[in-house]
Amino acid sequence: MSHTFYIENLGCFKNQVDAEYMITSLQDKGYTRAETAQNADLILVNSCTFIESAKKESIEAFFQLRQARKNAKIVMTGCMAERYGKELLELIPEADGIFGNRDPQKIAEIADKIMQGEKPLYFPPNMRLAPRRKHFLSLKNSVYVKISEGCSNACTFCAIPKFRGTLNSRNFEDVASEIEGLIDDGVKEINLIAQDLASFGLDRGQSEFMALLERVLKKPGDYWVRMLYLYPDRFPEEVLELCRRDKRLLPYFDLPFQHASGRLLKLMGRQGNSQQYLDLIERIRREVPDAVIRSTFIVGFPGERNSDFEELVEFQKQAKIDWMGVFTYSHEEGTPSYRMITEDAFELFRPKAEERKLLLEDRQSEITAANLDRWVGRELTVLIEEPIQKTEMALGRSFLQAQEVDGLIVVRGEGLQPGQVVRTRILKRNGVDLEAQVMA
Repeated sequence: MSHTFYIENLGCFKNQVDAEYMITSLQDKGYTRAETAQNADLILVNSCTFIESAKKESIEAFFQLRQARKNAKIVMTGCMAERYGKELLELIPEADGIFGNRDPQKIAEIADKIMQGEKPLYFPPNMRLAPRRKHFLSLKNSVYVKISEGCSNACTFCAIPKFRGTLNSRNFEDVASEIEGLIDDGVKEINLIAQDLASFGLDRGQSEFMALLERVLKKPGDYWVRMLYLYPDRFPEEVLELCRRDKRLLPYFDLPFQHASGRLLKLMGRQGNSQQYLDLIERIRREVPDAVIRSTFIVGFPGERNSDFEELVEFQKQAKIDWMGVFTYSHEEGTPSYRMITEDAFELFRPKAEERKLLLEDRQSEITAANLDRWVGRELTVLIEEPIQKTEMALGRSFLQAQEVDGLIVVRGEGLQPGQVVRTRILKRNGVDLEAQVMA
């Protein structure tokens, strides 16, 4: 009997890649993917557990799907499954199985058991070689390639090593050949992802990231390579020269600074400080004048003083980064920072953290707007994502914008289709979006 399955994917793009491996694995085994949970015999909730809000979202999604499809088998997969293991099955006995995140292709090994009524707990070891994915959940012509798993940077606030493990780089040839195959298939945008791209290969003795970029860029073709993310305390300076030399390597730098106060960064297990980070930004912009910089920051970390926050505000003013994400500190059990503050003290400081988050976001909107204004009147290549119904317009992105986290470009032009690449002239800015006209 042929079974149908549905994946509810939550969390980051690394989770999305895992979901794509699971789809390929189940389809190879004869399962048919359903577009909605209502038509599925087997439901996989690919969970996230990065911060408290993500855990709540995963649990809520699980029970909503359980209620909506009482006769289907439902399995908790992904990061929450890996982090809490057997304990999770005890907490939610409604689950028909728990499946870890280290080797998503192994889902096929337990799918039949689940359908036959067993309740497996399966936590496979790290994936050795990645299978070729046949189905992608990203927008057309844009694919994410995960080059390593886990992280060994040991930031005190981060629970990722708890459920993703320490750094585990994929086989160099496996990654390179996968990317080359995607380019052969006509993919326009290759998004390289890892907790820290530059750490690729360090678990084998030395970083192989630059070698990987050099190998990929030898491949002829009209494609983009986008880098997500580069740890600022170990920024590979050679990448700037490579960006200048080959325009296909997008000068888009996602550098998760997390804070600017050297005192607080030390508590976070980081090595940088405000001046070092300002110097890095200055070098990037000097070497690659059109560079776009994105970063994320945490407010409300245990011990954050008014002076620390003031230093962060001043850094924001001087750095003028293009895109900024701000998060309030999440009190994650099992992390070193969890022991720095009591739950009661954390709750007392939460409103102040929220206030600081809103202040930074408000200030950033003006900085982002001013940075976007420099593109008005210039030409940009745009990857079309979605036509706007009943108009001669579509939404798209240029090298300035990564999927989902940054603004968009509203493109005026006839017959624009998802995945199409067009040359445009930027007409104006609307908030954090740009408006453009297809060039004849």
